[in-house]
Amino acid sequence: MCEDNQTEVAEFLLLGFQNLHRFKILLFIVFFLFYIVILNGNLIIIVLISINDHLKIPMFYFLKHLAIADLMITTTIIPMMLEIILKDGIAISVIACRIQMHCFAICGIVQCLLIAIMSYDRYVAICNPMRYHSIMELRICLQMVVWSWLVVVFGSGEIILVYQLHFCGGNNINHFFCDSGPVLELSTSDTSLLIITDLSLSILGIFVPFVFIIVTYVLISFTILHLSSSSRRRKAFSTCSSHLATVCTYYGSLMTIYLTPSDKRSSNINKFMSLFYIVATPLVNPIIYSLRNHQIRKSLQKSLTKVKTLQLH
Repeated sequence: MCEDNQTEVAEFLLLGFQNLHRFKILLFIVFFLFYIVILNGNLIIIVLISINDHLKIPMFYFLKHLAIADLMITTTIIPMMLEIILKDGIAISVIACRIQMHCFAICGIVQCLLIAIMSYDRYVAICNPMRYHSIMELRICLQMVVWSWLVVVFGSGEIILVYQLHFCGGNNINHFFCDSGPVLELSTSDTSLLIITDLSLSILGIFVPFVFIIVTYVLISFTILHLSSSSRRRKAFSTCSSHLATVCTYYGSLMTIYLTPSDKRSSNINKFMSLFYIVATPLVNPIIYSLRNHQIRKSLQKSLTKVKTLQLH
């Protein structure tokens, strides 16, 4: 609780990009266009996979849910960020800030779990192709996706600890969203248990899936290297190249910001590094899978042809 001479903070002030207010129109236009591309790209992926029977295979099924998580994480943050850029900062209630933190954490860990599941799919396809259809049957794929969401929702007990925090001092957050680090710095409560809980969940939801991905790709690499012909090796590698690009983009950005000592970086550098996994990954994923996958391209071409035919009639 707050002391007698202190009042409970009712809202935070998100400062956004304070040193770049001269370029706010340019920043708004750039991030608005990025958001439009993210929305359209991920929605196209979701719709194409949903309406085309030949795309209802495990890899694309997981990709659809990854696109859903991408949409959720960007919609949680980018619209508010655009408002912050235009207004040079906005006020957000403490409750809304806590909800944003919770949604961001859920979507982020779901992305990690889905990317790990996709790596397992590639492992089975390349290392055990004869049993692929029996192992990766639709019922099992559905269970893996459902548990990815449920484990995060039921395992996010830290939100109870977040709601018990008290804020009695400053209320300025030098960021464009309610990231856990800047918010905890403002709390006047004991945050040691929350930090330990957050670290434990991060290890289980981020680090363990990453180690699993590394192990699967080591096994995949050994299998590819033992293939007899170079054409078979190229074909095997091409089946997992898109997913590998997603792994590098997503985990590369996460590790850059969370494994680098934050006290050696300015707050502005932290904000721009956060843009990598909030904007860059959801922006790049649809491009990677649409440009590199001929099935997605063919389905998109067929859909566009049907739309044009309907318009002509």
